[in-house]
Amino acid sequence: MSQLLDFAVPALLIGVLATALADLCALLQKRVLGMQVANWPLVGRWFGYIFLKGQWRHASIARAPALAGEGLIGWGAHYLIGVLYAGLLLALCGIDWAASPSLLPALAVGLGTLVAPFLLMQPGMGLGVAASNTPQPNAARLRSVLAHGIFGLSLYVAAQLVAPLI
Repeated sequence: MSQLLDFAVPALLIGVLATALADLCALLQKRVLGMQVANWPLVGRWFGYIFLKGQWRHASIARAPALAGEGLIGWGAHYLIGVLYAGLLLALCGIDWAASPSLLPALAVGLGTLVAPFLLMQPGMGLGVAASNTPQPNAARLRSVLAHGIFGLSLYVAAQLVAPLI
């Protein structure tokens, strides 16, 4: 049980903190630069349809009927996924990484997580592979790369902040 806690606690702390830091960066990008940011309630709608109705693919998730609690589902999924990605980083690098974090593995995991939106979420939500069905696919891809790169950097910063507690 101790090994599980030794892994789960840093993954939870790093994942939640990194996700919050990335969200703060997204808010700053939206307010200062007017950039479009992720719509977590729509993500919640997509997850809701998957788990409540067994439907993962939509022509347009935005046109699918809204589900009760989709905002909460979306934000909850967002933070849970952040914790899982932090756990992936620790699984790949070892728990010792959390005590002495380095930037490159965190950045690599952050950018590696682009596989999920490009090949699973965006196609499932009706946006096409790597946002190919959006009005400006390259802009959407660039926003995804930026967001996941910032998340990778946030994993590193969060780990630096959590390291003294480990």
